Amino acid sequence: MPSALPTTEPTVRPVSTTRRDRVLPLDGLRTLAIALVVLYHLHVPGFGSGFVGVNVFFVLSGYLITTLLLREHASTGRIRLGRFWVRRLLRLYPTLLAVVVVGVSLWWLVGDYQGSTLGPVGAAVIALTYSGNIARAFFDTSQGVFAPMWSLSMEEQFYLVWPPVLVLLLAVAVKRKALVAGLSVVVVASAVATWFLYDRPSGSATPDIYFSPVLNVAPLLMGCALAIVLRSDRVRAALAGRWGALATWLGIGGVVGSLFVIGSGWQQSVLTFAVALPAVGLASMLLIGGLVTASSPVAWVLSLAPVAWFGRAISYPLYLWHVVFIALVEPYVQGALGVVLVLAAAIGTSVLSHHFVEKPALKLKGRFEPREPRRASSSVARDRELTNA
Repeated sequence: MPSALPTTEPTVRPVSTTRRDRVLPLDGLRTLAIALVVLYHLHVPGFGSGFVGVNVFFVLSGYLITTLLLREHASTGRIRLGRFWVRRLLRLYPTLLAVVVVGVSLWWLVGDYQGSTLGPVGAAVIALTYSGNIARAFFDTSQGVFAPMWSLSMEEQFYLVWPPVLVLLLAVAVKRKALVAGLSVVVVASAVATWFLYDRPSGSATPDIYFSPVLNVAPLLMGCALAIVLRSDRVRAALAGRWGALATWLGIGGVVGSLFVIGSGWQQSVLTFAVALPAVGLASMLLIGGLVTASSPVAWVLSLAPVAWFGRAISYPLYLWHVVFIALVEPYVQGALGVVLVLAAAIGTSVLSHHFVEKPALKLKGRFEPREPRRASSSVARDRELTNA
């Protein structure tokens, strides 16, 4: 899911931007990912596996969160976890609260969406406490219109664990290669565990392993590993030209190609969760790595002003709002007209939500941002982040 993290990269900017800390293709990548997810939920033909957009968001979130933390450590010599968590709360919670308030108010209309097993109070509590994934993985509950918030829960729980772990690793000066190797071992172990713990669900239900904060942590960790790898001058130099462009094309091909490889009945195959989704994570790594290091036609398209703006400003609220409108419209208007009405209402509401809910909170969030980096060479700064192998 779109975590609404700033799209930042401290050293490489293949596409010009008015803000020195933004890489516009990553904003555009959010647009691609949210389009896949929304069209999947609308059951648009050809997007039956559009849920892979969530995996793209997970990898992007892991990459961005680690990049931000490493940059803060490079500029200040430490990572202020309290301020980090406050920034996350101010960025994500206002829109979440608005959607929950509206959803609860309309529960008499949308409360039975996809067989919700909870009442409005229970569903709201789970959404606001970021425990939706745990409720679905271990207690077999359905939050109805708040169902997409399971991925927010995954990310928020990850934000509680990974930053302190990274602080510890930086304190003991772990070598970069050792850290990347450790993350890789955990990724592989989660895929292997998924293979053995998979339990075929009845009907079209999604297996519980998909919502597990442990078994589905691989894409987030893949993003973390990518951020650490890209701290290497040698790696960035290698990707700055044709290899970066190749990574971009392989990545976009893998993500889009998964729409054709993962077919109907994907819930009924262990290969989806132990092989296909990790492969989407790997493709996302290649795509992100290419986008932040090399220019390419893909990067140019994703950097177009409307595409980048949509991903930056609208992807997060749209992820939360669109299911509410699906529940309101689908029972009465089906087919192409229903899809158009849902998209128009959800996007319009997301624009309003961005301007009147998110922006005021962003002003307050700015007070908790790290100080500007000190004037120091990039090599010295990176040496302070991770000891080179």
